[in-house]
Amino acid sequence: MSLTAKQLAELMPDATQVESDEPEMESSLHYFQLALLVSCLEWLWRDKNDFFIGANLTIYFNRQQLKNKDFRGPDFFLVKQTEKRPRKSWVTWEEGGKYPDLIIELLSESTENVDKTLKKDLYQNRFRTPEYFWFSPNTLEFSGFRLVQGKYEEISPNELGWLWSESLGLYLGIHEQQLRYFTLEGQLVPTPEEDAQQQMRFAQEQRKQVQQAQQQAQQAQQQAQQAQQRAEQLAAQLRALGIEPEA
Repeated sequence: MSLTAKQLAELMPDATQVESDEPEMESSLHYFQLALLVSCLEWLWRDKNDFFIGANLTIYFNRQQLKNKDFRGPDFFLVKQTEKRPRKSWVTWEEGGKYPDLIIELLSESTENVDKTLKKDLYQNRFRTPEYFWFSPNTLEFSGFRLVQGKYEEISPNELGWLWSESLGLYLGIHEQQLRYFTLEGQLVPTPEEDAQQQMRFAQEQRKQVQQAQQQAQQAQQQAQQAQQRAEQLAAQLRALGIEPEA
């Protein structure tokens, strides 16, 4: 029997106020990894305003599920072609029916089995999320899948073990025991702090090059002065011998 508008409203009076209902993350490793994924992408796309990143945020995809709270959201998800603004949760029917374009789960002992089975099936069959990755901050297990004709197919790694994400336009790969983004050219996508340090090092290198150029110019000037002095001394010696230097 279908629900009436009143019954639907009772299930969810105001979808825009629905809070996320996610558990605490497993460890500080998981927290740091999640923050790293968010901060790097936010910094890289800081000039864009047409995407949303969810971090340990619930995705509500039907009213009954909202009422029962029978499913928890991904650790990290990306929705493109949407308004970039704060949200308390992601409610699909309030977002034009949009589901994530990319999901990353951070594996742990307590969630690994669900992430690899129940959630994978949900993301494939219900969400139709084009790309799904999982990564373990503890064991460094890393895999990725792309939706092909309605089924997830494993993404083949490149020679460095990185996986290409069409949704991101970036590689995902392990760097110093962390999951990081890499550009098509193979450059590490920095955090804001790393970028500031790079800019500082670049500025220091520029100053060093300017100082070296100034020192070289001073040395050249000194050499020119010394050459001029030698020429004048030679001219004086020639005149002392009765020889005009110009001759």
